[in-house]
Amino acid sequence: MILNYIWVGFFLIAFAVALLKLIFLQDMEVFPKMLQSTFDMAKTGFEISIGLTGVMTLWLGLMKIGERGGMVNIMSRVVGPFFSRLFPEIPKNHPATGSVIMNFSANILGLDNAATPLGLKAMKELQDINPNKDTASNAQIMFLVLNTSGLTVIPISIIADRTMLGSVNPTAIFIPTLIATFCSTLIGLLYVSYKQKINLLDKVVASYIIGLTAFVALCVWYFTTLSQEELQWQSSLITSIIVISIIASFLILGLRKQLPLFETFIEGAKEGFETAIKIIPYLIAILVAIGVFRTSGTLTYVTQGIGWLVGLTGLNTDFVDALPVALMKPLSSQTARGMMIEISKAPGVVDSFVGNLSSIFRGCADTTFYILAVYFGSVNIRKTRYAVTGGLIADLAGIIAAIFVGYLFFH
Repeated sequence: MILNYIWVGFFLIAFAVALLKLIFLQDMEVFPKMLQSTFDMAKTGFEISIGLTGVMTLWLGLMKIGERGGMVNIMSRVVGPFFSRLFPEIPKNHPATGSVIMNFSANILGLDNAATPLGLKAMKELQDINPNKDTASNAQIMFLVLNTSGLTVIPISIIADRTMLGSVNPTAIFIPTLIATFCSTLIGLLYVSYKQKINLLDKVVASYIIGLTAFVALCVWYFTTLSQEELQWQSSLITSIIVISIIASFLILGLRKQLPLFETFIEGAKEGFETAIKIIPYLIAILVAIGVFRTSGTLTYVTQGIGWLVGLTGLNTDFVDALPVALMKPLSSQTARGMMIEISKAPGVVDSFVGNLSSIFRGCADTTFYILAVYFGSVNIRKTRYAVTGGLIADLAGIIAAIFVGYLFFH
């Protein structure tokens, strides 16, 4: 399993760098800091898992009501033709379709806490129809790569953090982030479709992709007509209305089918609790490796090396100061958030080129290694095939697009 080599690689590279720092720089603190980071990240992983338990029990309970109430059939009629071509392995009207759609919807709205339990549920249902239980299926890879590409229309959490940091225009990154994350998703889709021989020129597939592109373009146009204050409160209001409407529609469908709503909710909630407990080892493992990698100073050297190479070409290197956020986002969302805050916390920096770009980097893709470790770990997938490659290609496309729009909008 490629995640096994990546996980071991983080530790060994971090150890080698720390050893060199100890020998040549006489850095006596590097190994104690690395040791402390293992305990800190193990604690963080457990705390995240426990915090996730409540969210998972809530959303999987509601999803159970939605499934029993017929929401899957409704969703299948809306996007079924498109999904049936992207996920030909999923039988018609299978529950996995509804979970996949709900997961994508939560990601688009920037609802990280809701997207994770829905994604884990989708992965479990995709595993039920997977003939090789230890190997990722085509449908699981397509789902993972599109998930890790992180298409987000409303980056609420990033805007909230920028507001906390005192930005005079916290929503300035809204349009650039939307463009960057759309590029990430599109490239991820193209790569997996090529690997799985999916015909993107099919009339149905092409029409949906063109429609999605038009929708993103319409969002860009509409939100550019709003003031900063209007954009902020409208994005929050629209998201809240959509989410509450979804919950209400689940309950109404359940009442219409005369379901025992409370008992149905409890049945789904129990699944959420069991899944949350199951992912704890996988989450702690990946976070500890990331913590050691970062604390050893490896990330700093990688960033400086990229800056040196870019400098040799004569290109502008102002983006390098924000690059740690981009490099950490595929590994850990919380670490990327911490780095964005660290970069932007000095007075005035949050609205500078580097501050704006670090915010765009945070929203241009999703946590590829985290999602792969947790999602595949939850169903005991060992052979991930080209899922990691697809996720990283999507991440790279998002990072390149983020640099381009960052210079276009803010430099």
